[in-house]
Amino acid sequence: MDQAEKLRNIIKSRNQQRQHTSRVITVTSGKGGVGKSSISVNLAVQLSRLGKRVVILDADFGLANVEVMFGLRPEYNLADLMFSGKTIKEVITIGPENVGFISGGSGIRELTNITGDQVRSLIPMLYELDQLADVIIIDTGAGISENVLELVASSMEIILVATPEPTSITDVYALLKTLHRREDFMKDGTGIKMIANRTTSQEQGKELYEKLSIVVEKFLDIKMEYIGMVPQDDHLQKAIMKQKPLTISYPDSASARALMEIAAVLENGKQGTADRKKGILELFSNLLRLK
Repeated sequence: MDQAEKLRNIIKSRNQQRQHTSRVITVTSGKGGVGKSSISVNLAVQLSRLGKRVVILDADFGLANVEVMFGLRPEYNLADLMFSGKTIKEVITIGPENVGFISGGSGIRELTNITGDQVRSLIPMLYELDQLADVIIIDTGAGISENVLELVASSMEIILVATPEPTSITDVYALLKTLHRREDFMKDGTGIKMIANRTTSQEQGKELYEKLSIVVEKFLDIKMEYIGMVPQDDHLQKAIMKQKPLTISYPDSASARALMEIAAVLENGKQGTADRKKGILELFSNLLRLK
């Protein structure tokens, strides 16, 4: 029995049992250094405060961004799940506000050089996450590497993080253009949302979205939804240096309040996001669509 057939059997079994499925949100960006992991961590904290069981999968393999932002040192990481026989429960570390996360490992050669086949081998291992979380946030690596593209192309709910910097704008467009060319990317079944990060005003955030949205819709026929902006704020860097999420260390800051509003938009299911609870298995099953 090949991997695809095994996966189909798992999906069939899940449908028969009508099991709980989680909402999977993939957070990505066209380039590094735009605050993607900070957005992931702080949205997770806010969604947890709204009563959701949240787990972050740090899919920036080999670079431990999430654990650094939480100021924690996990006992186990993704490599232990994949290569050492640990269970999904064993590799989940509980962070502040009861947010769970699976570390992508730091400087681990096996994860730094992870292949597409190994990413797909995570399917049966991650299935249990559907039972453990209401929301799974996948924090991808930046850029357009094959591993990032496989995860993003397979996602049904994507958050794009962009800043007003010209390089960020062009790299976000490059990411979407590369996705558009992939046969396994189903734009009609994918909700793409954008967060404008490190802006100077509400107007600048909206202008950034409109600039990108017009070009993306015209040349790629992809529609995006704007879900908010996070202003440039000295508290962001201070929180990173303290290794404590912004929404915990500086909850009254302008950027923390903005993240609270964005989390509320996500939770309220604005513009059809509520129907995207397809579960982690559905996401990873898409990885095998053309395999």
